[in-house]
Amino acid sequence: MLSRAAIMKVNLAYGQGHLEVDFPADRTVVIEPSQRDGLVGEKTALLQALQTPVGSEALLRRIKPTDKICILFTDLTRATPNDRIIPWILEHLQDHPKENIILLNQLGTHRPNTKAELEQMLTPEVVANYTVLNHDCDDEAQLIQLGETHDGTPALINRRAVEADLRIVTGFIEPHFFAGFSGGPKGIMPGVAGLKTVMSNHGHRNLMDPNSTFGINTGNRLWEELRDIALRAGPSFLVNVTLNEQRAITNVFAGDLIGAHAEGCEFVRESSMQKVKDPFDIVVTTNSGYPLDLNLYQGVKGMSAAARIVKDGGLIILACECSDGVPADSPFDKLLRSADSAEEVLALLSTPGFSRPEQWQAQIQGLIQRKAEVRVHSSLSADTLSAAHLSPCSDISAEIDQRLEKLPADARIAVLPQGPLTIPYLG
Repeated sequence: MLSRAAIMKVNLAYGQGHLEVDFPADRTVVIEPSQRDGLVGEKTALLQALQTPVGSEALLRRIKPTDKICILFTDLTRATPNDRIIPWILEHLQDHPKENIILLNQLGTHRPNTKAELEQMLTPEVVANYTVLNHDCDDEAQLIQLGETHDGTPALINRRAVEADLRIVTGFIEPHFFAGFSGGPKGIMPGVAGLKTVMSNHGHRNLMDPNSTFGINTGNRLWEELRDIALRAGPSFLVNVTLNEQRAITNVFAGDLIGAHAEGCEFVRESSMQKVKDPFDIVVTTNSGYPLDLNLYQGVKGMSAAARIVKDGGLIILACECSDGVPADSPFDKLLRSADSAEEVLALLSTPGFSRPEQWQAQIQGLIQRKAEVRVHSSLSADTLSAAHLSPCSDISAEIDQRLEKLPADARIAVLPQGPLTIPYLG
């Protein structure tokens, strides 16, 4: 066991709080984003961005009184401070008829959010005074076709978004494990896209492309396709924010859907992408805490960040609360349970003609498990984790101690306390 003098205490983001975990100080490297302070006047900064946007006229100058406006907002699994930015945008639009404004939840393929969850996300006042809708990727009556994906699949987008005169696409920007960065056109595609369209774009072939990874948009054919589909929806105005560890807004990027997003991505790249020299024997990561660690499906993102710097055959420990489960009976859960191992899942996904909803997350999990062992500290039972082809880790410090006893004296540990908000890379 480690002597007390050799211990470093690290707070791991977990649920709505933190886990304090002991690490050996002489062989542990903590990798975090470069700290950015929150804006002193968040609301003022957002309103200023609406009036002096990137590559666009001011928001109010783009709107006529008769225009139908669709405000697209991120769902419960995202850290976007919707309860702040949505009321501020609506206040800015206060002279526009409320009956001409709808708010559409960017659920992608996720479950619908309840009224109570929508009130928590948007405030009760917004839900009471505006039309707020959950996108449903399975309801073809909600969808309209905008051409095709590269493989000939219909490109289906929510009709209410397409039929609006202007789309206001909100969200926040962070590195994304296969789409380069979140935010921007992802608010439309896959945010309010049809299931078959998402499955085509997130399919096996696109995910196997080495450019389908953190920090790459240009040259990432998956992202370039979703960008092209989003642009077919018609004129859009972006309102994306960046956040720090305390979920304070560090910057606002508003205006042209692509141009403003590109500026935001570079801002995030500077703080989140952290270079390391050599891979590590053990990497401990999180999924950035609540709401990003609501379920195991989202937790694959934290695994992905760790996999970039773990040695082949090494160990990844993910701290992800999963208060919403896998979720149980979700397509992701059903796909994992349909196979006896992660390797068998990968074999299924490589079978010509095989296609399942949410297979992209299972594919990435399986590829990570090809490289390293993955253990999970969560609220999930051992049986639930076993069905997902993962092993539990009830005590992170004890697991590390036990593993180090079997490794050479120069074995090294990396810790990502904020999970995929920090993207390490070898260089």
